[in-house]
Amino acid sequence: MSEILFLVGFLVLISLFLAMDLGIFNKNSHQISVKESLIFTGVWIGLALLFFIGLRFFGHLIHGIDNQAVLETINAQNKHGLTFPAQNTFLENLQLYRNQLSLEFLTGYTIEYALSIDNIFVILMIFISFGVDTKYYHRVLFWGIIGAVVMRFVFIFTISALIHQFEWILLIFGALLIYSAIKMFISRNAKEDNDVKNNKIVKFVSKHFSVTPDYEGNKFIVKKDGKWFLTPLLLVLIVIELSDVIFAVDSVPAIFSVTHDSYMVFFSNIFAIIGLRSLFFLLSSIVNMFRFLKIGLSVLLAFVGVKMFLEILFHIDIPTLFSLLIIVGILAVCILLSLIIPKKKEN
Repeated sequence: MSEILFLVGFLVLISLFLAMDLGIFNKNSHQISVKESLIFTGVWIGLALLFFIGLRFFGHLIHGIDNQAVLETINAQNKHGLTFPAQNTFLENLQLYRNQLSLEFLTGYTIEYALSIDNIFVILMIFISFGVDTKYYHRVLFWGIIGAVVMRFVFIFTISALIHQFEWILLIFGALLIYSAIKMFISRNAKEDNDVKNNKIVKFVSKHFSVTPDYEGNKFIVKKDGKWFLTPLLLVLIVIELSDVIFAVDSVPAIFSVTHDSYMVFFSNIFAIIGLRSLFFLLSSIVNMFRFLKIGLSVLLAFVGVKMFLEILFHIDIPTLFSLLIIVGILAVCILLSLIIPKKKEN
């Protein structure tokens, strides 16, 4: 019951923040400035860090841990890997658990946030391909994130149930992450496909539904002469939603490499997703500066994939703090190299 109450409270709080975002701060469609996106990026990162601090003090409330027996059961079920010294009191052991839980959340959040940067490339190309006016970017991203939250909820808790039942599934995820890392590295300089007319999703929707030839402001559906029509803006939203499903196939298993607690996976995912909109507007204009970013992300994916294999096959457990430092180090190095060694201008 405590888990359900905590989850419901979390979803209500996130829904409130998102409603305020759309209904108060972005009531009218407009182009988001770099300053505005920087402010909101700071706000969402700040909220994630506050949640991290909250877990340090109250993380035990999620699973309703109120005695040593329950603590040891949760520790074993979610494979936190903690060893509680015999001389410790229950409160001391509880703090060890909360420290580990908060660290797992922060590491998962860092992984998801880092991989979201690659997703920004895809989203930007979708907007450009469909010729979407920049003032409608925020509206499409907002509803895209609402859909992503729902799909991630189903995806994460389904995968978690499967992992608890069949741990060997992690080997499949590990292989998938390593494959994705190799694929990303090989295709890092490839140009995105901008052929909108031959997009399978667009062709399918246009064949089975009536679609207006032009955009109708910020509307997804319009009624003309008594008949309902979909607008191209809705097609953009659908393409972005489906691209997020593909993206989740990589990012969600990556977080399961650092925690088996489905709630930590979900919370870290949602905080990264809701911060994606502001991050999009902040990075979309400068993302091309980071020429080594995709190399860094491919190394990150390979690392978490190998980590899964080491833990399942060889029982080599890489501490969460060490994993976090490696992930941050990978990102820092690729960003630093991008700034030190900028891309040569073509003649």
